[in-house]
Amino acid sequence: KSNMESDVYSFGIVSLELACGRKPIDPNATEGKRRMVEWVWNLYGTSKLLEAFDPKLSAENNEQEIEQLMIVGLWCAHPDPNLRPSIRQAIHVLNFEAPLPVLPSKMPVPTYLSPSGSRPLSYGTTVSERSWNQSLSYSYNTDSSKFTTSSTTCSSSASLLHTQ
Repeated sequence: KSNMESDVYSFGIVSLELACGRKPIDPNATEGKRRMVEWVWNLYGTSKLLEAFDPKLSAENNEQEIEQLMIVGLWCAHPDPNLRPSIRQAIHVLNFEAPLPVLPSKMPVPTYLSPSGSRPLSYGTTVSERSWNQSLSYSYNTDSSKFTTSSTTCSSSASLLHTQ
């Protein structure tokens, strides 16, 4: 089923496919390169992002534009849908009308909760069924992008990301 979050995610994956010249999953690749998003995110975290750039693409491409495309691709493919940009925000960054977002150096690991009973979360926290159904409000602002996303409801795991 298509929705806003899946459209943004798909945009990010296509952006990375274009820049890297490869499919999102390559079973024939070495262990660290099988999943494109994880591979590119690791390169981003070690300041080697341009190593993922497809050398078959035109040498006329500006390195800054390539880096911009890849970082926006990672931002759109963020494991937490609440931390993905809107298409409008992504386009503003691609057009150099807004600064690049600051992403974590390591790809975040999504945390999923069961709505029944208390389930442990990352960081040793538990969330009860009552708080699972609770309506929360938050605001997220990347250090450099100054974009703000608001939501009247979010998952308990998303709220933990914003409080730690």
